[in-house]
Amino acid sequence: MLTEIFQSAKDASIDLALLDNDTINQILLAVADKAIAETESILEANAKDLSRMDKDNPMYDRLKLTKERIEGIAGDTRNVAKLPSPLGKVLKHTTLPNGLDLKRISVPFGVIGIVYEARPNVTFDVFALCLKAGSACILKGGKDADDSNRAIVCIIKSVLKDFGINENAITLLPATHEATGELLHANGYVDLVIPRGSKRLIDFVRQEASVPVIETGAGVCHAYFDKDANTEKGARIINNAKTRRVSVCNALDCTLIHEERLADLPTICAPLKNSNVLIYADEASSAALTGSYPAELLKPACEESFGTEFQSYTMTLKTVTSADEAIQHIRRFGSGHSECIITENRTTADKFLAQVDAACVYHNAPTAFTDGAQFGLGAEIGISTQKLHARGPMALEEITTYKWIIEGDGQTRPK
Repeated sequence: MLTEIFQSAKDASIDLALLDNDTINQILLAVADKAIAETESILEANAKDLSRMDKDNPMYDRLKLTKERIEGIAGDTRNVAKLPSPLGKVLKHTTLPNGLDLKRISVPFGVIGIVYEARPNVTFDVFALCLKAGSACILKGGKDADDSNRAIVCIIKSVLKDFGINENAITLLPATHEATGELLHANGYVDLVIPRGSKRLIDFVRQEASVPVIETGAGVCHAYFDKDANTEKGARIINNAKTRRVSVCNALDCTLIHEERLADLPTICAPLKNSNVLIYADEASSAALTGSYPAELLKPACEESFGTEFQSYTMTLKTVTSADEAIQHIRRFGSGHSECIITENRTTADKFLAQVDAACVYHNAPTAFTDGAQFGLGAEIGISTQKLHARGPMALEEITTYKWIIEGDGQTRPK
């Protein structure tokens, strides 16, 4: 039973409520500095994790840490320290006719649990955001990244100890299914759980948890190349969305192309050949690509090809007769994460932006930009694909809640 661990995290969250923003920022900067100083030890732990995973596994790239990636993580942590505190903001202020003074102010959640897979960078990101937002965090990482996560948490705890802060402000649970189950039912101890990972993981957490959940992660992303699209612009956007980093949730999975622009497909898809992108194409788009795209990388699509988050150098391609058909396809197969239209027609773009139901909808820009840091939010805790409380990149404001403060002078409520 992990009840004592959960209670310790809850106690730590109460201690965090007394920390001032300057101290929090100093801790974050110290964590960033120590991450750089301990790069070798982090990489040694990460190498143990990598040795247990097949390099062809799409998760391998997410699991892998490098000197450059650790520098980037440290940079994100420093960026969080630079951000204004999300706490204590007066969200609403009014005085009632009876003289009661009402304020709605932003406050910490308390204890936030994160269930995630082979992404050790999440360990740093979650701690930085939760600390800045005044909450303790309980982490349940996957066994694939356990050595990396434990090395990172050890570094963070050492910094907390140096500052005289309760080390239970961050807790890493055992990498077992049993620990996940206990976290999801830690009512009274955990205020919120956020899953980050595959659709299977997210579905499990949503269905199993008895504590509040915000869904994040699963991304089946589309780009629609409209009849009024610019070819060169479209080729650049689609290539970036598909190949920049294939294992992340904002990577492109399906390109929809208007039937009047099939002749442009060889140009649009030309950059994808350099990354050996495998394309599952419908009959019309396959015919348009035959002879210009490598035959071994061009396969016939079937109904089951669509609605898949590939997390690899794989993409589907479908011909549509109109923007309406593209929107209908996205409604059926999209996951509510990120969608894109490429067009020079303002009316068509506005229709797409209004009717596509996703957390992030783009016009003439790749879905690759769906990221808290890219949105100027600092490091993110995840991409919410639901509609309650938070949607899209979740950063500091999204991991706070609020309470009402009522000031009176002896007023009583009449019967």
